[in-house]
Amino acid sequence: MTNYNLGYACINSELSERPKKQRVTTNRSMIKRTFKEKGLPYASELTLANSKDLLTILKWNKKNNINFFRMSSNLIPWASDYELTELPDYDLIAEALYQAGLYAAENNIRITTHPDHFNKLTSPKESVILNTIRDLEIHGEMFDMMCLPRTHHAKINIHVGAAYGDKPMATGNFCKNFHRLSESVKTRLTVENDDKPSLYTTEELYNDVYKHINIPIVFDYHHHDLHPGNQSEREALDMALATWPVGIRPVVHYSESRSDEYGDPKIKPQAHSDSYVRPVNTYGLEMDIMLEAKHKEQALFKMRQLMEE
Repeated sequence: MTNYNLGYACINSELSERPKKQRVTTNRSMIKRTFKEKGLPYASELTLANSKDLLTILKWNKKNNINFFRMSSNLIPWASDYELTELPDYDLIAEALYQAGLYAAENNIRITTHPDHFNKLTSPKESVILNTIRDLEIHGEMFDMMCLPRTHHAKINIHVGAAYGDKPMATGNFCKNFHRLSESVKTRLTVENDDKPSLYTTEELYNDVYKHINIPIVFDYHHHDLHPGNQSEREALDMALATWPVGIRPVVHYSESRSDEYGDPKIKPQAHSDSYVRPVNTYGLEMDIMLEAKHKEQALFKMRQLMEE
């Protein structure tokens, strides 16, 4: 029995690349102009289709022995512009999400999510904080509709965000604004180390966030390679895993550089590869590994082979 699960993020390439009428995806959306023209009825239609397809994806995953999945943040188009209960198909959407959550619970499938980069609890601007809180609360509401546990098993993961040239100010803001979130979000929120020297290492997150508000750190291998600070990979990994509550399996992120994959130094080193050439080094530790590669579940199958060799 392995001490890890492999997961992939948001899109099942095999199901989403079918002909349009057979396509399965949770990423149906629209541009702002279309939303203004078609309004809540069309947003509701897309949301219901996305919510139903979530269960189809989870069933496909189970059939292929994949027990870890990152849910798309685009499941509800333009969700911050209205209350979810205003959607004409709200009851049907709620039932579809409940069924997906029930299936996940009955089949031991872990579901997490990773709200977009614009979420910045560090910001000195109140308008940015309010937009961030609104977006995070939507994610918490979706997870509650699915009856996912209010624990870090169903994590809502974000980056601490920008530093604004003043890391103590920024992390102080993050910790202060964390307390403005609902229990639905606070009980699930995690933070992740960054890939740029101007942002946050695992050690900085440990000292300046975890020690103050006790939220777990998601260790990202690729980000650590690009911005290790003063720690080795093993030291940073151990530090991050130690922040997770007893009984909750820690989550890590793994990707490889697209620049290395294609031997092209013009590609930004932060860009994720299509697939994988190296197995994840778990150091024998227990973790769930979210794979971040362009080829999604196909890259997961490749990693499965690499780790079983």
